Amino acid sequence: MYEHQTFQTILNRMLSRVPADVDKREGSIIYDALAPAALELTEMYFQLDTNLNLSLADTSSGEFLERRTAEFGVEREKASKARRKGLFYGNADAPADVPVGSRFGAGDLRYAVVRRVGVGVFELECETAGVTGNHYFGALLPIDYIAGLVRAELADVLVPGEDEETDEALRKRFFQGQKEKPFGGNVADYKQKIGNIPGVGGVKIFPAWQGGGTVKCTLLGSDFNPPSAALIEEVQTAIDPTVNQGKGWGLAPMGHTVTIDGVQNVKIDVETTITLGAGVTVGQVQGEIEAAISSYLLGLRQTWAEESQLIVRISQIDARILTVSGVNDVKGTRLNGETANITLSTEKIPQMGTVKLHA
Repeated sequence: MYEHQTFQTILNRMLSRVPADVDKREGSIIYDALAPAALELTEMYFQLDTNLNLSLADTSSGEFLERRTAEFGVEREKASKARRKGLFYGNADAPADVPVGSRFGAGDLRYAVVRRVGVGVFELECETAGVTGNHYFGALLPIDYIAGLVRAELADVLVPGEDEETDEALRKRFFQGQKEKPFGGNVADYKQKIGNIPGVGGVKIFPAWQGGGTVKCTLLGSDFNPPSAALIEEVQTAIDPTVNQGKGWGLAPMGHTVTIDGVQNVKIDVETTITLGAGVTVGQVQGEIEAAISSYLLGLRQTWAEESQLIVRISQIDARILTVSGVNDVKGTRLNGETANITLSTEKIPQMGTVKLHA
């Protein structure tokens, strides 16, 4: 590193090589001659330092980080498009079919019909990549006229859309891959292959869960909620299709019978007593408290893949409640009716339940 090679450091070093009987004061001929060179050298050292940082995975960023990780076969995950369930109705709310390829609007977003699931039920894909396609629920408006269509609704998220992988996520995945060495159907290999499938936000691997050669893989959606049945089926087909399981038709090695499953929600109901500031009512803080608790539970879900089990802690919920403006104190917090932390089993994640506040 060259952080100590400042303009003044370089200039002083250059001036020290000039005989003492020569005028070296600022404005002198020798000073004015050396100063521009010192400035250029300062810029050179800065560029050397920058290029060194960009060449190393732990300090690189952007395109240079991608090029570094690509040397080891790790590519940045691109943004993917959300796939959603669409419900379509004709007269008297009877289910109605629409043409595959027809397009619908939802605010600023556009969704295209890609597959028929059943009568009046279709799979749609958002035309805009990223998480933005996961958020809207409700009425759809056809871009072009569709005969017999009275009402259209955008429902479940089948496969969550994902934003392009961030530098920090790519860096973490790169170092994890170098440390764990995925190979030939080991745990790290399953984690890498399944984790690279769009819509998967995390996975836990259970080797030999029903004897030798059996593998169970439990998924978390990229929106940090349980995966849809469609995503589970898609991953199952990619890894070890249910037809001729264990025959090596998917990404799993021959002889591995793989079962893909999803995490399960555990509803967390919170009841507590709060002391409020003067003039503050429960109604004024209810929403913010619910948002604070929801954010804490989301943070737990985001760590699910790395933790053997998640613990919902009363102390952490109390701490979040105390960050809400107007709340002076909190006591007697209960989770699902008990004054104790909740420890979730390996394949469970916490979801927001009810929040009951007493003042």
